[in-house]
Amino acid sequence: MRGRRDMRVGFIGLGSQGAPMARRIAEAGYGTTLWARRSATLAPFADTAAKTAGSPAELAAASDVVCLCVVDDADVEQLTTGGDGVLAGMRPGGVLVVHSTVHPGTCRRLEERARLQRVSVLDAPVSGGGRAAEQGTLLVMAGGDPQVFAFCRPLFATYGDPVVHLGPTGAGQVAKLLNNVLFTAQLGLAADALELGGRLGLDTAGLGRILSRGSAASFALERVVDAGGTLQRIAAHAGGLLAKDVRLFTSIVETAVADGEGRRSPVRETALSALEAMGR
Repeated sequence: MRGRRDMRVGFIGLGSQGAPMARRIAEAGYGTTLWARRSATLAPFADTAAKTAGSPAELAAASDVVCLCVVDDADVEQLTTGGDGVLAGMRPGGVLVVHSTVHPGTCRRLEERARLQRVSVLDAPVSGGGRAAEQGTLLVMAGGDPQVFAFCRPLFATYGDPVVHLGPTGAGQVAKLLNNVLFTAQLGLAADALELGGRLGLDTAGLGRILSRGSAASFALERVVDAGGTLQRIAAHAGGLLAKDVRLFTSIVETAVADGEGRRSPVRETALSALEAMGR
């Protein structure tokens, strides 16, 4: 591995969250290379020192650490395999970081393939959205070799705080999925409480203001109150991603937890009920 001062970083996945992450990397002084399917995605980086590559493999060949911040498992598989994929260009000692929220098994399989090239893999999903990325306050949840994590931590710190190592490869994904399952369950509970208050004769807007400032306050409650007290707007904006993550978590639980009680955990069941209320 190269020294941290001259670490070269490749970044793929310049969406609403990935773009500000990549910008912070470039502005922190790391040699940065970007790739995107559409040239318009790269245009906002014209005012930075970041370079562009013609393919994921070309980006990987110019990088010591490659970060993927794409949507799902299929994207990760597509971008890392094949003659133009990231692994085709990575050299021994490189690190592939999966910032996407995917099944932990996807990261473990990727690690097995990468190991044949003496390339390390970290799974490091993030939470907080574009604004947190701009401010450098994303939550970074990492799994993988502790020494590789320590090597990459200064990089992660350019856009994340806190940055937490949780265990072996896949651990970051489990933590992120659990976070999203709990958030989904809290959305459902918050909407149910507001609806129940209305049925009991309370002004739901006033109830939302009270609950948001009392011991029942939560980020999820604030989102439901801001959305008018129901889940409809949230479903349109984030329902698909939440449903994906709850499905991934359900598959993990069904594989890893032997007893029926563990599989029927209240948080999981409440999250599933919330998705049903969202039409998902």
